[in-house]
Amino acid sequence: MAEKLGGEGLMRELCNGFKLLMDKDKGVMTLESLKRNAAMLGLQDLRDDELVSMVREGDLNGNGALNEMEFCVLMFRLSPGLIEESQLLLEEILEDELKTVGY
Repeated sequence: MAEKLGGEGLMRELCNGFKLLMDKDKGVMTLESLKRNAAMLGLQDLRDDELVSMVREGDLNGNGALNEMEFCVLMFRLSPGLIEESQLLLEEILEDELKTVGY
């Protein structure tokens, strides 16, 4: 996925996913907003306890909700393939940059 979208495209897609799932009034993803919007991302089969676990796992600041950064970190942690693809993409970008500056 990361390879197909590129680094910026991947981040854009993650941000779009967050915006679909977040509580529009609060600007964060709450358990309630995740339950309400989960079907849009194919998560309708997840049980409440699984959704609670997802929010808890991603909630780095302990406020009971996920901000955009926490959501992106969680998505990378839950999708090891994204990490591998992103690392490869980063390596390619760095190689291109080094070539550009003459290394």
